[in-house]
Amino acid sequence: MNKEKDIKSFLAKVDKIKRDNDLDLSSQEDLSIAIMNLIGLEEHFFFSAEKTGDDKYYDLLFQVREMRKELLKKIVKNPKGEEWCISKHLLTASMRLIEVATKYYSKGDKEEAKNLFSKAYSLYSIFWGLNLNVIDASKSKKITGQVLHSSSAKETDISKRLNNLVEELVNCCDE
Repeated sequence: MNKEKDIKSFLAKVDKIKRDNDLDLSSQEDLSIAIMNLIGLEEHFFFSAEKTGDDKYYDLLFQVREMRKELLKKIVKNPKGEEWCISKHLLTASMRLIEVATKYYSKGDKEEAKNLFSKAYSLYSIFWGLNLNVIDASKSKKITGQVLHSSSAKETDISKRLNNLVEELVNCCDE
């Protein structure tokens, strides 16, 4: 009964977002991908600093980090609890899974690649569900755990609904 109530509440939120959608989510999607890449740059500057012993990479890391924080504020507005960090880590995990899946795909292991791509997309969908206020931060940790431990990320009901929401609302081809 409680699960059915949660699903109905979730669907009502999704319908409201669809009705009231005046956001430029295609630009927001582009921005989220840019933020993913900035996080990747932070990581590379850290490893370059450690591998070379050259502190200039720490300076660059700090500059990129400040830019990433500024841009993330454009999507993660008024974070409650740990929503800021959760959002950042959802983007990071999604980005890394895409990179690993691409490597699997290029080696010919298309099934494993598809599984990892699916998980990456589900994490990305959770990011949007959280930041469009469709789910709350306390539930996103549980949902993320379910996504990462399932053999196919699209098996969970909430994951399917979030993926569908992202497909409908976040369309980079709308200009």
